[in-house]
Amino acid sequence: QVKLLESGGGSVQAGGSLRLSCAASVYTGKRLAMAWFRQGPGKEREGVAMISFDGTYTYYTDSVKGRFTISRDNAENTMTLQMNSLKPEDTGMYYCAANYLGGVWSDRSRYNSWGQGTQVTVSS
Repeated sequence: QVKLLESGGGSVQAGGSLRLSCAASVYTGKRLAMAWFRQGPGKEREGVAMISFDGTYTYYTDSVKGRFTISRDNAENTMTLQMNSLKPEDTGMYYCAANYLGGVWSDRSRYNSWGQGTQVTVSS
């Protein structure tokens, strides 16, 4: 079981940027696609972005395309999410997920390792 620790959350005004990081306790390169999910107030947890184990493929939910960039460094066992042009609707708890089991990448049930989350608040 891989342990995940998120960092980098905070409060910003609309239009600002934040960079989230996820540190994994073990080597995450081999066969471990990773993803970011978020859960806004009163909302379901939703997939934000996913990156394949070697970084070749990336996927984004439509609402963040062109604004967010997911990346990973397998040598450092880290994954990042660069978030630009933030909007109030991006507010929520952001979670790092790993051990992707296949299937729909944005389905939370397809991951069996989760971090504790980091809060992102965007004010208008």
